[in-house]
Amino acid sequence: MFFPAAIGLAMVIRRSLAIGGVATGSPPFPGAAGFDADFSRHPFITFVHILPGALFMILGPLQFLPRIRNGYPRWHRRSGLAVIVCGYIIGVSALVMPFVLRPVGGLNEAVATSLFAVYFLISLTMAWRAILRRDLIRHRQWMIRMFSIGVAVGTIRPIVVLFFVFSGLPPQVFFGTAFWLGFSLHLVLAEWYIGYSKFTPNEIGN
Repeated sequence: MFFPAAIGLAMVIRRSLAIGGVATGSPPFPGAAGFDADFSRHPFITFVHILPGALFMILGPLQFLPRIRNGYPRWHRRSGLAVIVCGYIIGVSALVMPFVLRPVGGLNEAVATSLFAVYFLISLTMAWRAILRRDLIRHRQWMIRMFSIGVAVGTIRPIVVLFFVFSGLPPQVFFGTAFWLGFSLHLVLAEWYIGYSKFTPNEIGN
């Protein structure tokens, strides 16, 4: 959980520095220079997406730590509200971005991003509805689904690196496939973990 979140946070920092003209080094993979330039041409939608994403990556993992959840319930609830607000901004902006920026993986990447953004927003809404009904078990289940998709971006990047190193294909060919693999892997792992860990409301906390 913390590893892909840390990668996602590092991506936000790198993207922010690149847009600000601070990071002037070589791009992480061939063909990425145009991708960076596309983000720089649309800084508003980029920052709307990645700055809440940074807060999401920092606060999200803390929602699942029992010591914080049970020891600091007020902070847990307030930070959880921040995660939910950031999640809606991230999800909606993810739906908009393929129409503004040019996805490296073309239509394949755009479809994957849009489909899982919708699933992310549905999971977020179901988690919010469950906590309003004080249904802690279903709230936890939907939060796991939501957060697993949210941090999948941190798993997609290592998959991209593996494709680049071993496939010999240009990013335009494998980038969309990497998105499908990363999101699908997190979806399967989330469902496995939900089925594997059966908690009662008392164990989850308030």
